[in-house]
This record gives sequence, C-alpha cells and structure tokens, in this order.
Amino acid sequence: MSSTERSASGGEPSQEDWAAMQASPEFGDLRRRLRRFVFPMTALFLGWYLLYVILADYAHGFMSVKVIGNINIGLVLGLLQFVSTFLITTLYVRHANKNLDPLAEDLRRRVEKEDA
Repeated sequence: MSSTERSASGGEPSQEDWAAMQASPEFGDLRRRLRRFVFPMTALFLGWYLLYVILADYAHGFMSVKVIGNINIGLVLGLLQFVSTFLITTLYVRHANKNLDPLAEDLRRRVEKEDA
C-alpha cells in the first residue's frame, strides 16, 4: 500500500502533504539553521585535519618534538583529532536539541495533524 493510499484511508500523511511542508518557510528556516552549523563546522574540522596531515608530512622536526617522555607533538595532535570529533558531536547534539528538534517536531505534528 502506498503512502498516498494510506493517507486516503486515514493513515500517514501523503507525499503531497510532505512536499507542501518541505516547501514551507518553516522548513526553509530549519534547513538554514542546520546549514549554519554544519557547513562552518565541517570546514573548520577539515581545515584542522588538513593542517595535521600537512604537518605530519612536511614538518617532521616539529611533529617529533618530545613533550613528555616518548609522547611527541604529532601524537598529541593526533589524539586531539579524536577529542575534536567528540567535541563537534557534543556541540551538534546541543545545537540540534535546542534549535532543530523543536522546529522539526512542530513541523511533523502540523503535517500529521492536517492529515487527521
């Protein structure tokens, strides 16, 4: 049974309902909020990762400087890649919980309510 048939029989919203919601200004706002976080954060992380790779390839002397015992700058920066990944994940979850999820939930309820 297609989603259109389910909608006609009182089930889930139809594809037309979802298409109308996707064309709404509220959905555009949701997309802008997501992109305002994701694009800069992606660029920042990729820049940070590229810097690490370039340093590892071209700055052997710098990366091999000992910090404590056998731990050098290269190892510290490599481990910071993992830390930054977890930090970005945490920041995204906070952003989504505060700025994306409430609006998405409101849009979903509105579409489902219109269908009922």
